[in-house]
Order: sequence, then structure tokens, then C-alpha cells
Amino acid sequence: AQPTDGEREVWNQISAVLQDSESMLADLQAYKGAGQEIRDAIQNPNDIQLQEKAWNSVCPLVVRLKRFYEFSLRLEKALQSLLESLTCPPYTPTQHLEREQALAKEFAEILHFTLRFDELKMRNPAIQNDFSYYRRTISRNRINNMHLDIENEVNNEMANRMSLFYAEATPMLKTLSNATTHFVSENKTLPIENTTDCLSTMASVCKVMLETPEYRSRFTSEETLMFCMRVMVGVIILYDHVHPVGAFSKTSKIDMKGCIKVLKEQPPDTVEGLLNALRFTTKHLNDESTSKQIRAMLQ
Repeated sequence: AQPTDGEREVWNQISAVLQDSESMLADLQAYKGAGQEIRDAIQNPNDIQLQEKAWNSVCPLVVRLKRFYEFSLRLEKALQSLLESLTCPPYTPTQHLEREQALAKEFAEILHFTLRFDELKMRNPAIQNDFSYYRRTISRNRINNMHLDIENEVNNEMANRMSLFYAEATPMLKTLSNATTHFVSENKTLPIENTTDCLSTMASVCKVMLETPEYRSRFTSEETLMFCMRVMVGVIILYDHVHPVGAFSKTSKIDMKGCIKVLKEQPPDTVEGLLNALRFTTKHLNDESTSKQIRAMLQ
């Protein structure tokens, strides 16, 4: 979908953010961590050389983690702009998605990136180990009044914010959920349905594309299939955070059973990360109002 003149300004802004998303994923995929160096340093506390080796291994990794965190802030801003465009009166959510297909596609691409990022992060315990070691070393040096150069790059306040970010199982999704919730609470005059209907419509479009053989046969690659599934899970999670009763209740506009069924029909190893996102990043799954059947499907 090509942007119309009305979409162009926002489209360009989002496009600039999305341009960097692939390099972020490549960087995260290549993230090996400094586990061995850290273990050696901890086991030999008096060996200065090993302490230095661990520290010199961790510092560039922390700078990389800062880049990911800063990218999440750009993503958050991008999402706010998209939501403004896709929910503003006088059009209905469906009309918006039809009129502004290029923006809807960018929204989908943000969700696709987010779920891929979080899947990689979930599988990489080194991130939190490296960062904890970094923080412990910094505090130890503060006690000895040593100021390290890296603190100009990652000061204490930045380290605190990064700590909270990486403590989340799915940090990018959490950022987007918070941004969507914030958008709704900031725009009190905008009916909440404008936002939730936009999300549920996107979820339905993805589900129909995945479960209808006629559409499925048009998917030229496994990647398109994954794209569709990630976007569906992403909008479900945002909906669940923003809608007063969430995505799992009987009154929800998202057919959750149908969505989970579509995921479960795929090879388990390709969808485990997505099912985990529904298990652990949604807000209302464990509510009383969630049917036993849906809970059982996600067991």
C-alpha cells in the first residue's frame, strides 16, 4: 500500500523508525553475552586482569542494550502518531483501515518487529545477566569513588530505566501496551471504541486470512504467515490492555477461540513464543470472566 497525500507526513515519520528495525533485530540476534568472562571474574575476584576482561566485554554490550531501549522510546512515539491517525473522527475504524492502508501496514510492521524482538529477548538470558553485572560493578566502583567513562553514556537514571525495561518478559510489547493505554487515557474525548475497534478489526482480518484456505494459498512464504500471526497476537494484547473487560470476555469483539485455534494449527515450535505472549503479556486471561475453555487452550 502506498501512502496517500493525507498519510504522507505520518507515514514518513514512522518509516524512518521502521528503517532501523531490521538492524536492531540483527544486533539482538547476534548478541552472545559475556557469560564466560563474568563467571571467570567472579570466581577469581583478586585477578585484576580477569576483572578488566569482564568489564571490557560488558561495556560495549551495555551500549548496545541502551540502543535497543532508546529504540523502544522511538517506537512508542511512532505508535502514538499512528493511533491518532487511525482513530480520529469522523471515520469508523474500518473506514480508517480502508482509507489509510499504508498506515495500517506500518502499524502491522511495528507489531511484527515487536513480537520478533521479544521472542529473541525471551530466549536470551545473557541480557539480564550482563546488565546486572554491569550495575553491580558500577556500584562497587562508586563506593571506591571511581568514575568510569561509560557512566557518561549510561548514567544512573538511564540504567534504572533500562533495568525496568529488561526486567519485563516482553519489553517491547509492554512499551506498546503502555503507549496504547496512555493514548486512550490522554484522549478522553475520543470514544474508547475508536481504538479498541481498530485493534479488533485488525485481529479479525488476520484471523480470516490465516483460516481461509483461499487467502492462505496466496501467502508466498512462511514469513508472510508469521507476519500475519504476529500482528494478530500483537493487536490482541493491545486490545486486552486497553479494553475495560479485555479480549477474553464473552463480550469481546475478538474471537479468541478462533485466534488461538489458528495458532495451534501451526507447528508448535513456530508459535510457542506467540502463545507465551498471550499467556504472560495479556492482562485479563486469568480473570473470572475468562471461559475455562479458553484458559484450557492456553494451558
